[in-house]
Amino acid sequence: MSQRLQLAVIGGGPAGLRAAECASACGVQVSLFDGKPSVGRKFLVAGKGGLNLTHGEAMDRFTRRYPETREHPGLWQSLLEDFSPQASRDWAAGLGVETFEARTGRVYPRAMKAAPLLRSWIARLKKSGVRFEMNHRLTALSPGAPHRISFANGTSFEADAVIIALGGGSWPQTGSDGSWIDLLRQTEITCHPLAPANCGWECPWPPEVLAAAEGRPLKNIEVSAGAMKVSGELLVTRYGFEGGAIYQLGPELRAMSHPAIAIDFKPTFSIEQLVARMESVKRQHLEQAKIRWKLPDAAVAILSRTSWSDSHRLATEVKHCVIPLDGPRPIAEAISSAGGVCWRELDDRLMLKRFPGCFLAGEMIDWEAPTGGYLMQGCLATGTRAGKAAADWLHSAGIVP
Repeated sequence: MSQRLQLAVIGGGPAGLRAAECASACGVQVSLFDGKPSVGRKFLVAGKGGLNLTHGEAMDRFTRRYPETREHPGLWQSLLEDFSPQASRDWAAGLGVETFEARTGRVYPRAMKAAPLLRSWIARLKKSGVRFEMNHRLTALSPGAPHRISFANGTSFEADAVIIALGGGSWPQTGSDGSWIDLLRQTEITCHPLAPANCGWECPWPPEVLAAAEGRPLKNIEVSAGAMKVSGELLVTRYGFEGGAIYQLGPELRAMSHPAIAIDFKPTFSIEQLVARMESVKRQHLEQAKIRWKLPDAAVAILSRTSWSDSHRLATEVKHCVIPLDGPRPIAEAISSAGGVCWRELDDRLMLKRFPGCFLAGEMIDWEAPTGGYLMQGCLATGTRAGKAAADWLHSAGIVP
């Protein structure tokens, strides 16, 4: 016979852990299930870069990092008001982890490690009564009253409420493999296919370009795709490009039938200003242009693919170098994923409209954000909303006094 639970949280990433924390603080008995032997595995992988927890920019700009949804206008602003970037820092401080804002605006733990925060977080959850059930990989879900959940190890449970926070499709070795999408589709929940986000893009470099440019950064550039333009950096790789600039352009590139980027290697100069620095430059004099215009080695290698008859045409190429792309890198390599459960399936509480008492949080929902702390903040904010909403629902139903 299945054991009856008040609230089952399925998924031990940041969204699931935060949801469990909030629900438990509201007096709910929480059981947290994860398919791996321990929770927070993707959280720890993210921490290898120092754990970019959130970002310090002004809130009006911060909220614009999350695309508005037609079904829920203003929802992201509401989510971030409930659990703001400053709230993330205060929360970390409450776990004994001091944070600091880097010159870039990114916020990190002072120790530049994820493990101390995770250990303190788990200890707090256990102290509050959250029960951890590891090695429980979800295999069946029947939302209803009650919700029935089954796992690969043969166990099954009934729960008065469920929060599902199984992540997206990137870094599958951590347990975030997107396999849940078939389970939800069986319940006729509409999901957009998962796609790589915040990832590298492929470009077939000629061998001579790769030999000169691989591993070399392109800094202080502007990169555009379609109608979108961003400032940042790119890194030339054996397969194409990586870097914050191309990560930000991901949504625009995925929408293009023939994806391509245009690089402005000298965004602070006009074509005329560049030409004025050198009266006549031909292909064989590209090295002279490199010196006069202070072009980085990677830019010179990329520009060497074509030839020009005069300095004006070369300057035009420097300001607008178009590079066709073959496509994104595989989703398994991506930092995050796009796609997931469509917003129209959810209400503002992040509860599935057709299944009262069943909530979602984190990357399972169809949202994406750039790197820089926005992904983690989004997971924590949606986890906060789902956890509190599930507790409110259980209280209003009289299940929790």
